[in-house]
Amino acid sequence: MSNSNFLSLDQLKLQHHYADLGPVFGTPLPPTPLQNPYVIHVNPTVMELIGIDPREAANPDWALLGSGAKLFPGSVPFSMKYTGHQFGSYNPELGDGRALLLGEVERNGKRWDLHLKGAGQTPYSRFGDGRAVLRSTIREYLAGEALTALGIRSTRALCMVGSQEPVAREKLETGAALIRVARSHVRFGHFEYLFYTRQLEAQHRLVEFVCAQFLPEFVDKPVQEQAEALLRFTVKRSAELVAGWQSVGFAHGVLNTDNMSIIGDSFDFGPYGFLDDYEPGFICNHSDHTGRYAFDAQPGVVLWNLNALAHAFSSLLDVETLKDCLGQYQPLLIEFYSGLMRRKLGLAIEDEGDQQLCADLMQLLESGRVDYSLFFRALSRYCGERPATALEELVSPSQHEALTSWLSRYDQRLQKESRSPEQRSRDMLRTNPKFVLRNYLAQRVIEAAEAGDFQPLRTFFDLLQTPFDEHPGFESWAAAPTELGKHLPISCSS
Repeated sequence: MSNSNFLSLDQLKLQHHYADLGPVFGTPLPPTPLQNPYVIHVNPTVMELIGIDPREAANPDWALLGSGAKLFPGSVPFSMKYTGHQFGSYNPELGDGRALLLGEVERNGKRWDLHLKGAGQTPYSRFGDGRAVLRSTIREYLAGEALTALGIRSTRALCMVGSQEPVAREKLETGAALIRVARSHVRFGHFEYLFYTRQLEAQHRLVEFVCAQFLPEFVDKPVQEQAEALLRFTVKRSAELVAGWQSVGFAHGVLNTDNMSIIGDSFDFGPYGFLDDYEPGFICNHSDHTGRYAFDAQPGVVLWNLNALAHAFSSLLDVETLKDCLGQYQPLLIEFYSGLMRRKLGLAIEDEGDQQLCADLMQLLESGRVDYSLFFRALSRYCGERPATALEELVSPSQHEALTSWLSRYDQRLQKESRSPEQRSRDMLRTNPKFVLRNYLAQRVIEAAEAGDFQPLRTFFDLLQTPFDEHPGFESWAAAPTELGKHLPISCSS
C-alpha cells in the first residue's frame, strides 16, 4: 500500500458517534495532560490499521497526543459511564475513572475507537488520581500485541508515553499513558448501568448503536430482535474468547463485568498472567484471595458474567429467550476449545478419542508441573523418536514412564492423520509459540524501563508480534523462569 493512502497525524480526523448518544452515557471532559511527556513507543502495525502514514512514527507530536496535551482533529474527549459486578457484587459507582474516549476512526469499512488511558481525573474517578503508571502501561501495551499475534481478539495500543510525574501506588512510581485502540469500548457494565437505573430508552439506543456497527443486518428490525441477536453474538464471541485464553494459557485476572467487552474482545488488562508450569488453579491477581478468577475458573466466571448481562437484557427479552441464548455458551465453548487443542496437538482430523487424549496430557502436565508452552513447542518437533529426549527433559524422571505411555497413544492417533509428519510439525510450530508474555519477562522489561532503558521493551515487543518464529540469538526471551520468577505478585494496579 502506498503512502498516498495514509494520513498524517494532523489529517486523522476523529468522529464522535458514542459521545453523540448524549449525557446519559457519560461526560465530555478534556484530558489533564501529563507533565513533560516523552514518547516511549509508537506501534507501527496499529498505525497502519487505522490509516496513519508509517513515516509519522517519528513525529514529535506523539508525546503531546499520547499525554492529552494535544487532541486529534474532531476529537470530543468523553468519559464513559457504566456500572458492573466486581468480584460478584454490584457496584453502581463505576465509569472511566482514568480514561477518555477520544473518538472514532473509520478505516476500510471498520470503525476503531481511540481511548486515552491515564488521562487524569474524571467524574467517575471516585478516590483515584486518574493516572496510569509506567509499569501497568507497559503491561497493557505488550498484552494486546501478544494476544493478537496468538490469534486472540484483543484491544491494542497506538502509542505509549511516559513522564516523570510522580504517581503513588504500592510505591511511588511515574505516570504514563497510552492510546488504546478497539473496535468498541462498550462493556457488559454499560447495559447493566442503564438497566439498574431504569433508563430503558437509553438502553434501547445502546442496543441499536452496537447492532448498527456489528450486526447491520438487524438494523431495521424491532429492538427486541436486535437485543436477542446482540446477546447471541456476545455469548458466541465470549465463548470463543475464553476458549482462546484457555488454549494459550492466559489468565485475565480480574473478570468483572465492567471488564468484559460486548463484542468478546480481550479488554482491560490488569493483573494478568500466562502460565509457566501447567497449573489449572493458577491465580495471577494477588488480591483474588478466593480464586474467583483463577485460570481454570475463567470459563465458569465468563458464563456468570453473561448471566449478569442477560439479566440486564430482561427488560427486552423474556426468560425463555434469555435461557436459550445462554444455553449456547457451553457447547460453543467445548467446540471452540476442542478445535484449538486439536491444532496444538497437530490433529487435523476430528476423532472421538481426542478430548480424552488431551485431558490425559493436561493431567500429566499438571501432576509434573511441566512448563505449558515449552512442552507444546517441543511436541511440535516430535516425530515418534525414542527416547523422546526433548520432551523427557521437560518432565521429571519419575514421569518418563507416564510420558512414554501417553506418547504411544499419541503415535497411534497420528496414524489416522493424512498429513506428513513434516507438514504436521510445520503447522504445530505456527500454532505453539516460542515466545510468550511471561510475567518474569514483563518484569525484566519494566525494571529496565524504570531505569530509563527502553531497548528491552522494543526487543520484547518485536518478539511478541512474531512469537512463532525462531529468532536465533534471542533464546533467553523464550526460557522458563526460575522458581522465584514463577510467583511474582501482580496487583490490580498492574
